Amino acid sequence: MAKFTFNLDGVLRQREHVEKERQRDFAVVQQELTQLQADLRELDGVQQSATDDLRNNRLVGHVDLAFLAAHRRFMFAMQRKGMGIVQRIALAQRKVDDARAALAEAAKARKAIEKLRDNRYEQWRRAEAKKEADALDEAGMQLSYYHNDEPQVTTP
Repeated sequence: MAKFTFNLDGVLRQREHVEKERQRDFAVVQQELTQLQADLRELDGVQQSATDDLRNNRLVGHVDLAFLAAHRRFMFAMQRKGMGIVQRIALAQRKVDDARAALAEAAKARKAIEKLRDNRYEQWRRAEAKKEADALDEAGMQLSYYHNDEPQVTTP
């Protein structure tokens, strides 16, 4: 039996390669976004613990105004740092969205070639089945022709 060959196999392999590349790119930017979100949560935890420490330990008895001023400066610095992280998160989210779109486009291009391959395979398979059926018909015709040409033996 004949073997199916798809003459665009190289294009399919190239598109699969591009899709895997886009998957890696997406994973990198997704990991960057996740790290930034973890940094923001950590910063929030530091702020919460500093505020809790101030409320529970520093506002009892003698109030140290220098410590309160330092705490306020620390909280402002943490807020600025948090705003910077939030801006970087927004940028990273745009990168994630772009990478996701590029990945979807690469998958779409690969699937188009795969669908073309499947359609061509189906056409090839039908053509092979038709050739086989034609060959069987031809063999049947030849057999019936040979059976009709044989002399008929009659017995008296």
